[in-house]
Parts: sequence; structure tokens; C-alpha cells
Amino acid sequence: MTRHLPILIVMLPLAGAVVAPIIGRASVGAVRLVCLATLVLSHLAALLALRVVLVSGPWRYELGGWPPPWGIEYVVDALSGGMAVLISFLAVVTAVYRGGPAAGASGLAAAAPYALHALLAAGLLGIVLTGDAFNLYVFLEISSLSAYALLAGGEARGLVAVFRYLLVGTIAASFYLLGIGHLYALTGTLNMADLAARLPGITDTAPAVTGLALVVVGLAIKMAVFPLHGWLPDAYTYAPAPAASFVASAMSKVGAYALLRVLFFVFEGAETAARALDLLAGAAALAMVAGSVMALAQDDVRRMLAYSSVGHMGYVVLGFGLGNPAGLTGALLHVANHGVMKACLFMVAGNVLLRAGTVRVAGYAGMARRLPLTLAAFGVAALSMIGLPPAGGFFSKWYLIQGALQRGSWIYVAAIVASSLLTAAYMFRVLENAYLRAPAADGAEGLLPAGPPAGARHEAPASMVAPVLALALAVLALGLWNQALVDGVVAPALAGVGR
Repeated sequence: MTRHLPILIVMLPLAGAVVAPIIGRASVGAVRLVCLATLVLSHLAALLALRVVLVSGPWRYELGGWPPPWGIEYVVDALSGGMAVLISFLAVVTAVYRGGPAAGASGLAAAAPYALHALLAAGLLGIVLTGDAFNLYVFLEISSLSAYALLAGGEARGLVAVFRYLLVGTIAASFYLLGIGHLYALTGTLNMADLAARLPGITDTAPAVTGLALVVVGLAIKMAVFPLHGWLPDAYTYAPAPAASFVASAMSKVGAYALLRVLFFVFEGAETAARALDLLAGAAALAMVAGSVMALAQDDVRRMLAYSSVGHMGYVVLGFGLGNPAGLTGALLHVANHGVMKACLFMVAGNVLLRAGTVRVAGYAGMARRLPLTLAAFGVAALSMIGLPPAGGFFSKWYLIQGALQRGSWIYVAAIVASSLLTAAYMFRVLENAYLRAPAADGAEGLLPAGPPAGARHEAPASMVAPVLALALAVLALGLWNQALVDGVVAPALAGVGR
């Protein structure tokens, strides 16, 4: 089966999604076990495939016996393999976390979230592994439809937000599809490697420029790049914690991956792509500051985290816009760092809501003594969001600053620093309440009295605390072993890429 690893990465969670509703009527425990098993096996397959390509080079897998460019192929290289490992890891951890909130459901009501979770994982993994531009669109729609359904399972007012997300997401997918149509009409191929071979010399023609513009806009909407972010805050705020954790941590990252593939691999070295990157860099600088300002203004912790995603995707897009090795390294590191720390933070918000019934910043007063493990994980992820060592976020921001300095772009350095300071302001606001203020039950707000009362600790179930702690450790690991990650995966992924 080793030679089929590329297809198994996608097919395993897809099989779990198909089987879950069938066995859901009989046993909720069996649904959880099957879906989690398929996701774990997919993650192991991704790890093995990445190990192979780091040693032997890119791995091309033809589907159906049709050779490319006529047939669809999956391509595993250091970039797509690394992304597959990240996405499958997040899928596993958030699936474990899903065992807590779903515990009271039964039958198809319990099976549906697990099936959708596995289907979302399959769609996201398909996006990063496919070598066909139209097949990427198919997986984009699979992941989007499953994400809509997962996000709609939360509060009633979230239904309107998800419907708006559906409308905007459909428009974004239409932009992407129309763009690919222009490129197909111009070149007669949908295979990305074949597109890259046929486009040189015609990248400045009207169909190529139009096609690239439509693809970039479509993916920018999917990534919630400022000011195309309007669908995101409400969709994440009112969603169930497991859904928000997975969608917020993974969905925008595969959009960033697709954008990187198009601009640096398909349109490699094209002046049209360079102009698009310059525009994206300007939008990214605005996103970093505007997203952080909007996050600072929020009283709902979930909404604060949603707006912070707008700002932090700006870091990724800025790295693409800088286009030099340091900037691109910072962008890919931030894809990994933000994916892990954002999943951790949304899980923390879910644990606090479950145990304390609050989503307000002020409601976190004294929470560190009630949920010490959960809030410790929040502190680690918050330090990474701010960019303080040894957490992983420090190193991605450090590379981005280096890339901006190499370009002589002091305005981008200022935007990174300003965004980091604003992130510190809204993150320390939560930490101050959690560690330094008394809960409402203890009387007026103020410093915590010496020593918590007996029995104050009341952590969420182990199935919800363990994933939070695992992600907090992953945040630290991404920082402590940052150089190994850069040398072993990021550098090979970016070999020969840049401007």
C-alpha cells in the first residue's frame, strides 16, 4: 500500500465520512472510533509521504490510469506534504475535542458532525495534494459545503451568518472557476505543471491577466483577506467550538496554499503575478492593523479571536507579497503557527463556555483558578499570537521582519510591530482578568485573594482538555524546533521560489 500513500491521505477520511452515517444509528461510540481512526491513519500516511519526498523528491501519483495532463494527478512535494501533515494533525486533534460537546447526542444527530468533520478534512487535504486546477475547485466546494454545515450547528443567530458565508463563498468559488476557465481557454490544459509550462510568453495577454485576477480575488475572499473579510466574524463567533476550532485553523490556510501555488508555481516569475503580489502586500499591511484594532474593540472572546484571524492572515499574505526567501519562510511558518494556536484558542473559549457559561472578557475574571490547565494553554497560545519567544509566533514574525528589511519596506515593519502591540493589548486583557481579577462570586472586581477556595477547580472533560494541552505543547515545539522545521521542510518547499 506504500505506493498508494498520496491517494490514501484523502480517501481515508472520505471513507470515514461515508461510513459514519451508516453506523451512526447503531453506536455513537463506533462513529467516533471510525472517524478518529481514519483521520489518524490519514495523518500517518501524510507523515510517511512527506518523509519519502524529503528524501527522494516530488512524488506524482496518476489517477485512473490516465497520464497527465489529460488525467488528474496528485503531487506530493515538500510544500504539499508539509501542508497535508499540518491539516491532518489539526483534523485529528479537533476530532478528539469533538468527543466532548457531542457526548449528549445520539443516532444520526451524533454521526452527522463526525461525518462532516471527516468530509471537511478530505476536502482540505485534496486541495493541497491535487495537481489539477479544476480538481482543486471540486475539493474547494467539498470543504466549503461541509464547513457551512458544521458552522451552522451552533447558536440560532449563527444561521444567518453561515447563510451569508455560503453566499459569499459561492461568489468566491465562482470567481476561481471563471479564472480557471480563462486559463483553460488560453492554454487548453488544467494540469498545474502543464499550465506553468505553457504560460510563459502569454502571461500579459488579456485572458491570462483576467484569469489570474479572478483566481486571486476568489482565493482572497476564501482567506478573508481585508477588506474581503466580512463573512468571517459572525460565522466563527456563533459556531460550535469544535467546528470553529477546525475551520478557523485550517480553512484559510489551504486558501493561502492555493494562492502560493498559483502565484509562485503556475505564474512563476510573471510580471502579472508580481503586480498582484504588490497589491496583496499593501492589503496585508492594512489587514494586520485593522484586524487587530477590530479585535481590540470586542467584548466577546470568540469574536475577538475571529477578528484576530483577519489580522494574522495578513502576516501570511504579507510574506507572499514580499516574495523573498525570508518573507516566504515567515509566511509558511505563520501558516503552521497560526493554525495550531488558533485551534487552541477557540478550544479554550469552548471549554470556558461549557464550564462557566461565559464568552465575555470580563467573565474570564478568576478563570485561571477554576480552569488552570485550560487557561495555561491560553497563555501559551496568546504569547505566540503576540510574538514572544520561545513560542512559534515569534520566529514567523522575525522572518517576516527580515524579509521586509531586505526589501527596504519600513512601512511593513511598522505594520508588523503595530499589529503585535495591539495583539498584546487584547490578549493581555483576557489574561489580566483570568489571573489577576476576582470572579463575580467573590465580590467586587479586584486582585485575587490569597489562595483559591477549596473545590474551585472544575476543568472540562478530559477529551476537551487533552487536545488543548496538546496544541499548547505544539505551539512551544514549533518555536523550540523552529530551525529544524525551516531547514527540513520549509527550505525544500521553497527551493527555487521567490523574486
